Amino acid sequence: MGTERTLSIVKPDGVRNGVVGEVIRRFEGAGISIAAIRMIHLAKKEAEGFYAVHRGRPFFASLTDFMSSGPIVVMVLEGDDVIARNRKIMGATDPAKADKGTIRADFAGSIEQNIVHGSDAPETAATEIRYFFSELEIVS
Repeated sequence: MGTERTLSIVKPDGVRNGVVGEVIRRFEGAGISIAAIRMIHLAKKEAEGFYAVHRGRPFFASLTDFMSSGPIVVMVLEGDDVIARNRKIMGATDPAKADKGTIRADFAGSIEQNIVHGSDAPETAATEIRYFFSELEIVS
């Protein structure tokens, strides 16, 4: 697949539960580089902008309320086949269905409050990265 970038977010529950370092350790332990990182607290409107693709879905309001409920850590991850590798490390969206040893299986409490977000495709990754970072802030 070659070198690619993806966006990773440690969600408010992950920050609150003190697992940011463990999430980063798992990425770095898998040979994934962190090309950019920042902690921010999204306003409701910013969360709605980021999740605009889900507008109109039944979970949109609760998702954006949750994502604006506390600080998050946004990162650009870089490496070979990093989108698929990140998704494997995160585990299934529903922590009850996530493989043992994945971030969500180990730390997540529910399908919505599931510790981490990761882009699902190269096009999504490019859009999501641009939402949080300029090219000048990304160090390869």
